[in-house]
Amino acid sequence: MKHAPKAAAPIRVGVTGHRRIDDPAGVSAAVRDVLGRVRERFASAGGPDPAHAMPQGVIRLEAVSPLAQGADRIVALAVLEEPDAVLTAPLPFSAKDYATDFATPASKAEFEQLLARAERVEVMPPTATRDEGYELVGRWVVEHSDVLLALWDGAPSRGRGGTAEIITYARERGLPVYWIRTNAGAPFVQEL
Repeated sequence: MKHAPKAAAPIRVGVTGHRRIDDPAGVSAAVRDVLGRVRERFASAGGPDPAHAMPQGVIRLEAVSPLAQGADRIVALAVLEEPDAVLTAPLPFSAKDYATDFATPASKAEFEQLLARAERVEVMPPTATRDEGYELVGRWVVEHSDVLLALWDGAPSRGRGGTAEIITYARERGLPVYWIRTNAGAPFVQEL
């Protein structure tokens, strides 16, 4: 009896970053460039789990994104453009509660559309403050990713669980981090 080959595990692409992105088109182009680099990196390493090496040329991506405005959605949308890509959406609060953080009806609608495309949704346990919820979800992203894309202006965090703190946590855990700088002109990419 012949068995079908086991599907390769996707490369889990986590995201941390700012809600306000000054040049969304430029940052989106930089994200697509980084996704190409991620494919190359993991193809040469045999995938996220070399014991289950991917067939030549087959690299699937999975976005691990809390779907906040800005960075989270830019990365989720770019990954979902890829063939056979999937989305995991960890949320800091229930979807209904979280949606109150999105100021416009268009933003809420985009959140709901992306959430409907998620293959998996994980809601974090309750926390005492919203900042704690954001910190918890940021750490969850790091712990469930093979690589982290940081859409960041380079400034210190402005609150608990901010971008700089999540980048530090990822680096402490040895996770590859690609920094897409979101200010000072055209976006540029640096591996941290």
